[in-house]
Amino acid sequence: MDIDAYERHDRIERVENAEATDNDLVTVAIPPDKPLGEALERVEEDRAEAEYLDSEGEDSAYIDAIEAVQHALQHRDSTPENGLVVYAGVVNGEVVEYVFDDLPTPVSEFVYERGNEFETEVLDAADRSSKTFGLLVVERGGAALGLTENDEVRVVETFDSDVMGKTKAGGQSAQRFERERERQKEEFFESVGEEAERAFLGDHDAESASASTDVDGLLLGGTSVTVDDFLDGDHLDYRLEDRLVGDPISVEYASEQGLRQLVEKAGDRIEDEERREMHERLDEFFDALNDAGSDDGDDVVYGREQVEEALEYDAVETVLVSADLSFDAVQQFEDRANEEGGDCLVVPTDFDRGRQFREAFGGVAAILRFPIE
Repeated sequence: MDIDAYERHDRIERVENAEATDNDLVTVAIPPDKPLGEALERVEEDRAEAEYLDSEGEDSAYIDAIEAVQHALQHRDSTPENGLVVYAGVVNGEVVEYVFDDLPTPVSEFVYERGNEFETEVLDAADRSSKTFGLLVVERGGAALGLTENDEVRVVETFDSDVMGKTKAGGQSAQRFERERERQKEEFFESVGEEAERAFLGDHDAESASASTDVDGLLLGGTSVTVDDFLDGDHLDYRLEDRLVGDPISVEYASEQGLRQLVEKAGDRIEDEERREMHERLDEFFDALNDAGSDDGDDVVYGREQVEEALEYDAVETVLVSADLSFDAVQQFEDRANEEGGDCLVVPTDFDRGRQFREAFGGVAAILRFPIE
C-alpha cells in the first residue's frame, strides 16, 4: 500500500467512526460536473434558515457544522477533477472537518445529508485500489480491449477478425489456402497489437493520447491456441509484455462479456498485483534476515531506533511500516524517507507475513542502500 492510499484510508476510517447523539453531522458530496456555486448556495440557505429557526440555541452544533462546510467550499475556485466530499460536524464536543479533494475516482452523484453519522458510501471506491489494468481478449473470431479499475469494466474497442476458417474455399489448393490464411492471421494479430499499444500505453502523439491509458498491468485472455500464437509472434509491444499479469486466461468471447469473464477469473491476480511491490520488498526484508551473518544480512535493520539511526546516516532505500501504527508515526517515517529520496511502504496486517512483521519486528524496518556499523 502506498502512503497516499494509506493516508486516505486513515481519513476514511475516522469519518466512518464519527457519530453524534443528534443529527449534527453534515455530508456534502459534489460530482466533478457540478459547479461549487450551486452547492454553496444551498449550504448558505440552510445555514440562514437554521439560524432563523434556532431562537433557543438548540441547533448550535448543526449550525457549527454548516459553517464548517461553508468555509470549506468558499475557499475553492472550482470543483476538483474527481469531485469533492466534505464532512463536518460536532463530535464529542469538538467541530471536526474532513475534506476529500484528491479522490482517485470520480464522485458519482450529489449528496447533501444531515444525520448522526456521516454518509460514507460515496467514498467506497476511493478506499479501493486506484490501479488500472488493461484487458485484452484475442480469439479466432475477433478481439476485445477494455480497462478495469475497482471492479468496474469499460470497453475500449471490439472488432471482428477476417481470418478464414479452416475449411478450404473451393478452387484453392491446400497450400495456397493455408498461406492466405496465415497471412490474414498475421495481419489480424498485428492490428490487435497496434490497438493494444494505442489503448494501453499513454505516451503517444497528441491526436491519440487522449484515448490512451498508461495501464499498471495487462490481463490477456482468449482461446489458448490463438493467444499462444499471438504471443509467440511478438505482436505485443515489449512494454505491455512486461506488464502481463500471469499467464493467459481461457476466455470464450471477444466481447464485453468476455472482458467481464476475464476480470472475474483474474480477481486473485489483480489483488496480488496491487500488492506486488509491497510483497516483493517484504520478501527482500525476510530473505536478508535469513542471511544474518552474511553480507546480505547487513542490508536491513528493524525497530524504531535502528531505523531512525539508519535514516540519520542517509542509508535507507525503503522504509517498511505496519498499517497498525498511528498515522502520525507513518507520516513521520514517510517524510524522513522522502527527504533522502527513499520510499515508504505500508504493510497491511490482513495476511500472515504482515502480522508477523508487526508482532516480531515492531512494525518498523528498513532496507538499506549500504550497511551501517
